[in-house]
Amino acid sequence: MVPLISARLGENHLQPPEGPVLQTFDENILTDELLLNYHLMHPGGDSRPGDPNAAFCIDGTYHLHYIFSHPWRGLNSYSFAHITSNDLLHWTWQPTKLQPAFTGHGMFSGTGFVTREGRPAAIYHGQGSEWNQITIARDNQLSTWDEPYPVQPKTSDGGIADMRHWDPDCFLIGDSYYAISGGSNPPLIKSNDLQNWTVVGDFLSHEPADVAIGEDVSCPNFFPVGDKWMLLCISHPFGCRYYLGNWDAEAEQFIPERHERMNWHRPEESIYDTRYRNFFAPESVLTTDRRRVMWAWSLVEDFVGRKTVQSLPRELSLGIDGALRMRPLRELESLRYDHVELKEIVASPENAMHSASATEQIADLDGDSYEIRIRVDRAQTERKRFGVQLFADQNNPGLEVMIRPETSTLRLGTTDAPFAIVDLPEGEDLELRIFVDKYVVEVFANNRQAAIAAYHDYQTASGLRIYSYGEPTTFREVTIWKLQSTNQGIIEARENRIWEPQTE
Repeated sequence: MVPLISARLGENHLQPPEGPVLQTFDENILTDELLLNYHLMHPGGDSRPGDPNAAFCIDGTYHLHYIFSHPWRGLNSYSFAHITSNDLLHWTWQPTKLQPAFTGHGMFSGTGFVTREGRPAAIYHGQGSEWNQITIARDNQLSTWDEPYPVQPKTSDGGIADMRHWDPDCFLIGDSYYAISGGSNPPLIKSNDLQNWTVVGDFLSHEPADVAIGEDVSCPNFFPVGDKWMLLCISHPFGCRYYLGNWDAEAEQFIPERHERMNWHRPEESIYDTRYRNFFAPESVLTTDRRRVMWAWSLVEDFVGRKTVQSLPRELSLGIDGALRMRPLRELESLRYDHVELKEIVASPENAMHSASATEQIADLDGDSYEIRIRVDRAQTERKRFGVQLFADQNNPGLEVMIRPETSTLRLGTTDAPFAIVDLPEGEDLELRIFVDKYVVEVFANNRQAAIAAYHDYQTASGLRIYSYGEPTTFREVTIWKLQSTNQGIIEARENRIWEPQTE
């Protein structure tokens, strides 16, 4: 992601491009303690930012790039790490090709796309170049690339367009290439050959009422989902979000109908210093069987410092109600083993008259990689405040996963994500899927909402406890699986360091 000039937005989540080098490859390495089991991490040391970028599915192989910082010619710069997988879970690091020694500039965020001729290509912002850039792969293994060239849009009368250049996205509709760049109300540009670009006009027909003045469209990724189009992006102040709407082919414009957030303010964060970034900088790919899968850079810096972690892959689709569905990647189910199933367990407060609460331990999680699926009958949920506690015992409340009717939210730790059981279709029961990977926890609620958190004290206690407030709650089913590790590729790359770019 390109740093935003302070006169524009007052935000900068990268180190200054001309700043001093703060670390070398051998400092602050990824230790076994911090190494996660099935979340994707950078195998080196301090590497922020970690924006996922330029994702492809080519000949049955998935390719993903992500930004990492490193020394180059005595200063900080940025490269795109390149990793490959056959299942979106087990990743192998490849040599880093998109790096300053090749491009002549650092690599800031963009996206991958495929040309009309079927060649993989990347559009991105070139650090210090003042322009967005395009480079096209020479082979389907992405082992060599054409020299990048700048995207220099012109107005309809041939003048140089007055627009900002960062965080671009490029997409093909019909025979025309379109691209947008980062910023508020981004302009849409168009090309027939990826060389000559003309400004069309505003990309968005309007901004929804819940988008605050001052939010930018950055890290954009525009694609069809169901019978709609989706703009997956961030604003630098408030993190990951998305628009759903229609593409007006005649007007060459996106008409948003919905706007929702995937990242929310936490009470320990200043309401004025708007940098809510624990789910940030998304990217997506279309799988071999046509599923749309996304990742986001997950800022868990309070635990891992400047090391980078990607969220679990999420499958995106539209429900029959036209709202977005997000479910954990179905391949994660292949990691399950040691199945335990508990049925009809009750958390029962002793004194409902005084709105007492009850917690009861139902399992001991003696490992550090789990999926927990919880089902509660709809009839049990009306106006109920209930949930589970992870890493808990009688003296430690641990990390809560709670349904809160008083705020219409799903609470994970200190994050409250909008979710109300009353909004579910009549007769649909509550289903929570909780993924525990050492200190990182992700929760999915009825495939309609998801949240992520990091928990410092994950080793203090190992209890899984159920919770209910006011009156008893019966949990119809709690199913627990241990999950196999997928981090062998990270361990190998930590040793062989195949990803290291040139520094001079």
